[in-house]
Parts: sequence; structure tokens; C-alpha cells
Amino acid sequence: MRGQVNLKDAVDGTITFHDKARNRVYKLNNQTAKLFVRPRGWHLPEAHILIDGEPATGCLVDFGLYFYHNHAAFRRTQGAGLGPFFYLPKMENSREAKIWNCVFEKAEKTAGIERGSIRATVLIETLPAVFQMNEILYELRDHSVGLNCGRWDYIFSYVKTFQAHRDRLLPDRVQVGMTQHFMKSYSDLLIWTCHRRGVHAMGGMAAQIPIRDDPEANNAALELVRKDKLREVRAGHDGTWAAHPGLVPVCMEIFSDNMGDTPNQIQSMKREDASAITEEDLLQRPRGSRSLDGLRLNTRVGIQYLAAWLTGAGSVPLYNLMEDAATAEISRVQNWQWLKYGAELDGDGLGVRVNNDLFGKVVEEEMCRIEREAGKEKFRRGNVQGGLQDLRKTMHSTYTG
Repeated sequence: MRGQVNLKDAVDGTITFHDKARNRVYKLNNQTAKLFVRPRGWHLPEAHILIDGEPATGCLVDFGLYFYHNHAAFRRTQGAGLGPFFYLPKMENSREAKIWNCVFEKAEKTAGIERGSIRATVLIETLPAVFQMNEILYELRDHSVGLNCGRWDYIFSYVKTFQAHRDRLLPDRVQVGMTQHFMKSYSDLLIWTCHRRGVHAMGGMAAQIPIRDDPEANNAALELVRKDKLREVRAGHDGTWAAHPGLVPVCMEIFSDNMGDTPNQIQSMKREDASAITEEDLLQRPRGSRSLDGLRLNTRVGIQYLAAWLTGAGSVPLYNLMEDAATAEISRVQNWQWLKYGAELDGDGLGVRVNNDLFGKVVEEEMCRIEREAGKEKFRRGNVQGGLQDLRKTMHSTYTG
């Protein structure tokens, strides 16, 4: 409910936050970005509301409360007579999009606003959904403004979909970028599909964050962002995402320099070449190597993210990247995949295979490293042991289930 209060305050323009540790007060500028609300995926329940003795569907609770309390104010202050706007995650097929369309139409009719007022961008972040992008756009045709590449969850979905296939082991996650053939094919197909249907194709998240105390490292991080955004705009994307407000000027500069005065590339970048993309392109095995460093990084990031999540933080800066549930999922499921199939760490040239003994040793050593990096007091207060327990629990349930 606190989140719903924050959303209402954001729509009203009154939301503030006092960071007591830094003694700073944050508030909205006079000019703000348009607010897109992301409800939960269809798979998540709302345990605090029961209907006929069963938990309510979480995303319907999210949508219903927000729409009821804010649709009139949003249309007046931000939507210019349209809206509210939504960002729909975790879809796997067009049937889910059809249900959302029914929800939107029912809400519009009940509120007495024009059909098509509600607008939504759909995250394509699961492997099954990439095969139904046309169908998803069709089902939401009166409400869709486009599709978005959710690259990190897409990688997780790839592992999840092929969890029973020994030949689909991923290399170190730092090697699974948008230049991998299966990832590039997914992005190119999304652009072609969107522009063919006259809607926007949004790029993926830039996970880097500003590094204020190290100018050299900060410049290196910004250069990575520039290269990634340049690749996106040249491929035909109409916009992009950033994990930190400090990256927005860099992203805006790249897109403005390459798009000129046009608000999008729907007409100028049709990407007809992507019409030749096949199932084999979308399912091609990722190329690269697996290493002990990759196993260590997954373990370290997974533990620290879950520890932060247990203390109430949903996005966590770790090693100059903004990590969230998606990257934590990749870390967890990749360790599980390597452990299940005894993956060879071929990148080290030692022929070592991942097993319970090796993983246990890595966990011990990485816990010591986290304690050294954080300090004993912060290590204790940060619930790192809780993060480790959750990581073990989720890996065990996946491994045995």
C-alpha cells in the first residue's frame, strides 16, 4: 500500500524523500518524465487480499488501485487527455495480452473514458514471447505503444526454457551481451515487428552507474553506455532505458545525434532484413567460455542482492552496476545450471568441473571477500547470512524440482 501512496503522490506532483543518512531531500522537478506504472506479472499473488479464500491476482490489485485513484488526475496533469500508461512485464504468450486488453476496456468503460485511452508498453523478456510478438501487439492493438527489450530477464528465460538441455549451458554471464547472435536476433526481430505495426521499439537497460570517486573508471563506464546506445539507435530502436538518472544525458545525446529532429525511427528504419530471422537464429547456443571467476561473480552478486532485498532494497549498486532481481535470477540459475550438469570451467584451461564441493568452497571464500569489502559491522547489519540462506534455498528448490 505504501507503493500505491507513492504513486498517488507522484501523479499529484507532491512526492518527496528525505535521505536521513545524507541529510538530503529529493522532490520532483517542474518538468518530469511521463509516469509508466509496472504492475506485477500474472504469476504473482497478492497474499493480503483473498477472493473466495484464494489470494487475489497481484497485477490486478496493482492496476485496480492505481487506476481508480489516479486516472482522472493523470489524464489532466500528464496524459494530455490520455492514460494512464502502463509497462507490462513477464508475458509469455498473447493470451496474457488479451486478458490485459479486457481489463483495460472494462476500466475505460467503468470510468467513462474513451476506448484506447489506456496505453501500455510490453516487455519482451521471455523466450516464448519472442515467438508471439505480432500476436501480442494484435491483442493490445487499441492500447499498445510498443515493445521493449528486457535483456536480462530474457537471458534468464533462455536458461529456464532449456533447463533440461545439457547442450544449452551459458558461458560467463558477462559474455552474454547483445552481440551474441541469439540476442541480436531477438532485438532485430523486435524492431522489425514494431515498426511494421507502427509502434515503438524500445532498447534495453544500461546497467552502469556513475562512479563519482574514480574519474577514470567513470569515463570507462560511460564509454560502455555510449557504445551500447549507439548500437541500439543504429539498429533502429526508438528509445532506451537507463538504470541511473546520471546516464540519461549520455543516452539522450546518442539518440538525438543519430535521430535528428524525428521523435522515432518507425518510418525510417523498417529493418526488412530482419524478416529473414528464423527459429534457429533465436535459439542459437550462446558462444563463450565458463570460468571460476564467473562462478564467483554469480555467487557474490546473488548473495549480496538477496541480502539487500531482505532489508527492503529492490535495486542494489554492486561493482559499478545496478543489479536487480533479473541479474540476481541470472546469477542464481546459471550457478544451478552449471552445478546440475557438472559444467566444465573451460575458460580457465584447468578442466575443472562444477560440483557441490567446489561450489561450497566458492561460497565460503566469497563470503569472506564480502565481509572484507563491506567491513564486519556492515556485513552483520546487511543480513548477508540471510542472503546466503536464500541463495542456497532457491538453488536447491530449482535443482531438485
